[in-house]
Order: sequence, then C-alpha cells, then structure tokens
Amino acid sequence: MGDVKYLLDTHTLLWAAQDESRLSSRALEIIENIDASLFVSAISAYEIMYKHQLGKLSGYAYIAENYFDIIYKLSVNELPISAQHTYYAGKIEWAHRDPFDRLLAAQAATESMTLITNDPAFETIPWLKVLW
Repeated sequence: MGDVKYLLDTHTLLWAAQDESRLSSRALEIIENIDASLFVSAISAYEIMYKHQLGKLSGYAYIAENYFDIIYKLSVNELPISAQHTYYAGKIEWAHRDPFDRLLAAQAATESMTLITNDPAFETIPWLKVLW
C-alpha cells in the first residue's frame, strides 16, 4: 500500500464505522491496515449531517452525532476542501450532478488519491482511481 493515499466515499465511511459486512474484502483490508493512509473529505461530514437532519440516514444517527470520535477511532485523516477542489468539481465534464460526489471526485483527482467507493457512477470517470 506504500505511498498510496485513499479517500473514503461517504458511504464507505459509514459502513466502515458501523456496517463492515457491506464493505468489499479489498476495501476492508485497506481500511483495517494500520499503515494505510486514509482520508475523509470535509464534505462527508457535511453530507452525513445534512442527510441525517433530513431523516435520510436512518440507522446511522450514532455516527452523525459522534462523527469526530468515529474518524479518530478509524485513524482517518481529515481532508479539508480547497478552492482548487471546488473549482475542479465545477469544471469536471461528468453527467453526474450530485455535488457531494463531484467534490469527492475532484479531491481524489487533485490530491492523487484512490477513491474507495461502491458507487458505479465513479467508474465512468476514466482518469479517476477507484477501488472497491
């Protein structure tokens, strides 16, 4: 795994924290590796709280209310959002309109990270490194 940096998609973070059986064996192996360089985007914190407030994350209330403890326990680094990330997210030629996903793709690409995701929408981006 060496110098590879991994960015967790929001659902990957949720599953790693509370529902590991939903992770692929490959994703779980990387997440559990103490030497892996794991990151979570600041947009995931917003997405989790936003969807929790809307009632769309039933079953994940504990994670929403204990977000910072969760990422600490998982040894995940925070990835702040920069102007470069938001600019690139808006510039991407990609039919997918979800703003959370667009920002995650932009962050993974600009930071040379592999995105750990089960979302097939990301597979349509040829220049994005995706793992599941």
